[in-house]
Amino acid sequence: MALRTAGSVLVVFLWSVTVVLGQYGWSVTYTTQSICTLKGSSVDLFCSYKYPRGKVTTTFWFTEWGTGVEPKDLGQNPEYAGRLEYHGDKKKDCTLKITDLRERDSATYKFRLLTDQEGGKYYGRPGVTLSVTGLQVKVTGGHQDKTLTCSTTCTLTDNPTYIWYKNGQHLDESTSPQYKNTVSSNYIDGYSCAVKGHEDLHSPAVCVQGQRCNRVTYTKRRICVLKGSTVDISCTYVGYYSTTSSFWFRSDKSTPEDLTTDPGYAGRVEYPDKELYKDPCILRITDLREEDSAEYRFTFKTDKFEWGHSLPGTTLSVTGLQVKVTPAAEGQKTLTCITTCTLTDNPTYIWYKNGQRLDEPTSQQYSSNILVVLGHSVDSYSCTVEHHEDLHSPAV
Repeated sequence: MALRTAGSVLVVFLWSVTVVLGQYGWSVTYTTQSICTLKGSSVDLFCSYKYPRGKVTTTFWFTEWGTGVEPKDLGQNPEYAGRLEYHGDKKKDCTLKITDLRERDSATYKFRLLTDQEGGKYYGRPGVTLSVTGLQVKVTGGHQDKTLTCSTTCTLTDNPTYIWYKNGQHLDESTSPQYKNTVSSNYIDGYSCAVKGHEDLHSPAVCVQGQRCNRVTYTKRRICVLKGSTVDISCTYVGYYSTTSSFWFRSDKSTPEDLTTDPGYAGRVEYPDKELYKDPCILRITDLREEDSAEYRFTFKTDKFEWGHSLPGTTLSVTGLQVKVTPAAEGQKTLTCITTCTLTDNPTYIWYKNGQRLDEPTSQQYSSNILVVLGHSVDSYSCTVEHHEDLHSPAV
């Protein structure tokens, strides 16, 4: 079915009402009927199945039946490319993990199996209804008695602990989505919230008075790029007072240190927008190395204020390319261009045979990360991605 990727994982055990629907020895069991989880996180859809006889030939999950004889396999849907991990088997387990969740992933998911017996087809109803939500801070009340609520479009599974931040600094934790303490009436203060275990998926900051409060908003929360390439990590920020200094730093340092002064980044880091008081804020790192994989945060200072360092920023993952060889149908083998994280922006893959490019990237046959070749071939193959042809994998 499909493949792998990294990401934060939300394992759901609440509402474990086992659902079994079956006939004549067929059944599919969904441990959980309904799940509400955060955009950007990962989820496991736990599932098991039984069948009366024969051998299982095909298993897959789907959300739509469409107009065909068979429903559409999620593994063939480009919307889920690199985000599915099928943990099941051809015997009884049908657990599916979906990573890097998006709000449009909200749907009811069902499992389908086929056997080698006549009429050997079955799918489990009602399935698992998945709702994916972001976090948003809602401000209610009058001028002096504001109430803050960490709002979602569905009730998060597992009764999570909510975390509150003011001006980027950690404030408080509570099992209630409502902020319990007194809310500042200061025009400079911005509040945001997150869920424990998923601090990198925090809400945008909001002002409790006016619209000019201090806040930093990152363009992307996660980026995966190739070793040896260049990356721009960006954000936008608002400072109530005039900015006197600003810089980017790695969150794994004991104290924030301007990356331009870090010897490990000497000659490889720049701020393309060097003028102060400028928005957006951009960090550019060139000649990327795997040890550059880290979380990067932006901070700024004014005469009267310094943005806090607690709020998560953008997580950068740096990966090389490698060709993995696995047996396919008789007389063939499958080559997969693999990475340690899912490359950002769904790049087009390019394949080389004996150092020669196989085809132009407009061809579907050669533009994916999978290539099927003859099993007895003595040719060597390597892969890369479009716009980074100089960063190809070792040949196999």
